[in-house]
Amino acid sequence: MILKEIPKSERPREKALKFGITALSNRELIAILIKTGFQGYSSLKIAEDVLKISNGIGNLSKLELRDFLKVKGIKEAKALEILACIELSKRLNYEECLDLNIIDRPKALITWLNKEIGSSQQEQFMVVYLNTKNRIITYRILFKGTIDSSLIHPREIFKEALLLSSSKILLVHNHPSGDTTPSDADIKSTYKIIEAGNLMGIKVIDHIIVTCNKHFSFVNEGII
Repeated sequence: MILKEIPKSERPREKALKFGITALSNRELIAILIKTGFQGYSSLKIAEDVLKISNGIGNLSKLELRDFLKVKGIKEAKALEILACIELSKRLNYEECLDLNIIDRPKALITWLNKEIGSSQQEQFMVVYLNTKNRIITYRILFKGTIDSSLIHPREIFKEALLLSSSKILLVHNHPSGDTTPSDADIKSTYKIIEAGNLMGIKVIDHIIVTCNKHFSFVNEGII
């Protein structure tokens, strides 16, 4: 069914104006971003195709520009608009974390980390730098690629900590496989970083492994 054949009250834009944006389904929200379809193919159908290639809304942030361009009816401009919305969502979650004691509000932290690097198809090692009140100063993605204990240099981590006057750090990395179980290399590198931090008086408060919708905390699991 093309959009003009859908009753006006059920079209995404009209429905949002009448009932509010939260009344829309995932498909309808994406259709609003897509705006228009092409002959015989509505924006709703294109949105449906997007959800098919992403395997659901939860994996949408895994898609890259080239993935969107494979969907019939999506060109660079539309793909960039969707990617911009995904990036805005990440930044909004990060901004929410800045005013929080992340020890007291771990859920907000995990939501941001899931979105920030959890969906990446490449393994990334991030360090979140904290002040004495457990609030985020900033973060750095220091290493990319397969995380091996020989590749993670404590000097890079703690050089940043000293420059930022950070007294505590949080280690984070993602597992593109979707399995958050730590490897032997994950555990070995964590102990090496903790040992270096103890010598410098900078505490490692946790190491968290994330995917787009799961996480594993070394502290909660009793590993550190």
